[in-house]
Amino acid sequence: MSSARTSSLWSDRTISILSPLVLLGLWEICARTGIVDVRFFPAPSNIVKHLFELASSGALWRHVGASLYRLAAGFVVGCVPAIVIGLAIGLYRPVRAAFDPLISATYPIPKSSLLPLILLIFGLGESSKIAMVAIGVFYPVVINTAAGVRQIAPIFLDVGRNFGASRFNMFRTVALPGALPLIMTGIKLGAGMGLVLIAIAEMVGAKQGLGYMIWNAWELFDVQTMYVGLFVIAIIGFVMNAGFDALERAIVPWRKG
Repeated sequence: MSSARTSSLWSDRTISILSPLVLLGLWEICARTGIVDVRFFPAPSNIVKHLFELASSGALWRHVGASLYRLAAGFVVGCVPAIVIGLAIGLYRPVRAAFDPLISATYPIPKSSLLPLILLIFGLGESSKIAMVAIGVFYPVVINTAAGVRQIAPIFLDVGRNFGASRFNMFRTVALPGALPLIMTGIKLGAGMGLVLIAIAEMVGAKQGLGYMIWNAWELFDVQTMYVGLFVIAIIGFVMNAGFDALERAIVPWRKG
């Protein structure tokens, strides 16, 4: 890697770290000087202090653990069939003809509006929360996977067919590697959507989880706890995205540039 590129990379990382710190610093100054109403916008230092108090009491970890379990389970339930169906849509015209209208018709429906129906079908237990995440993950992954297969140069698919590759081998050696860049994009989008939906789902019929913590704090007008929940969701989202970026660099090395 050239020195100019290394310098540019470090510059980008520095800006990425400084930008949220500058925003938090401005927020802190505005709260301390009375520019903003601390009843609604408490100082970040007080929020962080309250975060450590909740963490030391163990309450925060119970909520985080419940949300992460539901998020992970829903992610697997939604992601695995989405990749399989997306590969099949990209490879086979009859499958594309069967699924394209269904996906096009149901994708625009706001996923949060499905919560009453999901609760009616699955009840107030864990299944409804996992189903909400799975639905949110499914659409970005299946759409990006199908698009990834379609952008593969036809010559690669023709070579596989000419050498008599089975359907499984076409999936494994041609479609999946070729579509991986867009699959990873879909996975990152789906994980973000799943995180949004799990917070919404936990506000109804849950007794633990970050969404429940935020909603319960709103009912008690405990503003600092509300912000702690929002901060933790933001941190989880950042860590997830960084983790998927690292995974993408490992399994899609040709996109490092």
